[in-house]
Amino acid sequence: PRHVEFQVFCDSHGNGVYLFERDCSVQRRHQKVIEEAPAPGMSVALREQMGDAAIKAAQAINYVGAGTVEFLLDADGSFYFMEMNTRLQVEHPVTEAITGEDLVAWQLSVADGGTLPKSQAELTISGHAFEARIYAEDPSNEFLPATGKLNLLQPPIESAHVRVDTGVVQGDDVSVYYDPMIAKLVVWDEDREKARQRLLVALRDYYIDGVTTNIDFLYNV
Repeated sequence: PRHVEFQVFCDSHGNGVYLFERDCSVQRRHQKVIEEAPAPGMSVALREQMGDAAIKAAQAINYVGAGTVEFLLDADGSFYFMEMNTRLQVEHPVTEAITGEDLVAWQLSVADGGTLPKSQAELTISGHAFEARIYAEDPSNEFLPATGKLNLLQPPIESAHVRVDTGVVQGDDVSVYYDPMIAKLVVWDEDREKARQRLLVALRDYYIDGVTTNIDFLYNV
């Protein structure tokens, strides 16, 4: 089975939309490491079916704001509810990349009592996006979190195709007190293969020294 989740958004006026899906099947230790949008092999009919189910789940609890309804998707197209995350998730940038929407701006608007900026019919998918989670961890030792000083931190150059979300700078320490994620590397291009190539180049251009990272592992995956 695959892990496919739907980004939903509801306002306080009874409106709800889904901003399509993300495939988060590539995981280690039950945590996602590579996410992509849209999900490969997703049919229009199945997307509508899963999206409608996600919206109904959110509206059944009068949900307001950004949320993610997560499903297990079987090979025969059957899908099963797993959980709902009542927040904006780590992988939301891939959804922003394919929709062109700023989900944080949506959140602020909805929280202020506004209506959703767009209807379902106005939302479209453009291109393909991947996110790779850059972690301070040792893939060769059961992905054990690593600590140390970021002596060198040189991410790839950001552009219309490459985005880096991070909370650390060169010289910072990666300690035992926080999650060992260093950054989210997000790439976009016109189709899945072009986006995959973009991700490979961006990972190759990511240089970190001082802590063990999963960059080589991500490149190989």
